[in-house]
Amino acid sequence: MNYHLTKIPQRTQKPRVDGITMVMDKGLSIREAEDFLSVGNPHTDIVKLGFGTSFVTPGLREKIKVYQNAQMPIYFGGTLFEAFLVRNQFDDYIAVCKDFGITHVEVSDGSISIPHAEKCGYIEKLTKHFTVLSEVGSKDAAHIIPPYKWIELMRAELEAGSSYVIAEAREAGNVGIYRGSGEVREGLVQEILTQIPAEKIIWEAPQKAQQLYFLELIGCNVNLGNIAPHEIIPLEAMRIGLRGDTFYLYLEEK
Repeated sequence: MNYHLTKIPQRTQKPRVDGITMVMDKGLSIREAEDFLSVGNPHTDIVKLGFGTSFVTPGLREKIKVYQNAQMPIYFGGTLFEAFLVRNQFDDYIAVCKDFGITHVEVSDGSISIPHAEKCGYIEKLTKHFTVLSEVGSKDAAHIIPPYKWIELMRAELEAGSSYVIAEAREAGNVGIYRGSGEVREGLVQEILTQIPAEKIIWEAPQKAQQLYFLELIGCNVNLGNIAPHEIIPLEAMRIGLRGDTFYLYLEEK
């Protein structure tokens, strides 16, 4: 840090296994990616090239190299995995990821319906080649998954080989673990945490109020995802009590 302050909570250090921040790149230019990394690299653990943006991003290979040269893990959004799968191109998906030097992949079923045993089978296959993150939850706001089912799905996907399970929220933060208003489904979240270790869950939390909820619930080293590139510094400040929302969170700790 740039100077000394007391009563700053201890953040885990990179390479982190918890306290992860996943940033969502929805189409940054190569120069913007470089600019983002110039300040965001110390506080970012993984970058997701959102949904299917990698298919239409100019200079994709060069942009990926920018992240790789900064030792920043990246992966294609789960929607791209689903796009390959629904076209019966699973092997092509593996080949594309390898061709671009991608080391992480996301397995999701937010847009298409995949029998869960089959989804776990894909996770098992992909763990032979990549670090797997799997997403639980639907992008359809009308599809409400009860808490016991979230727990059952998350547990099975971790057992299949996922390094982390991602709690679905979309880039807007208005489905899955949130209501349409963006409000956290608190009962759901707290019930999940009775059975699934917090350090194994990445909570998609694009909105500041959502980030604050998880920081207060779990602590400064909660795993958060779908963070906008320009929000990485504000989030890190909020994690350690240097933003008004969390200013007193650690001052009274003994």
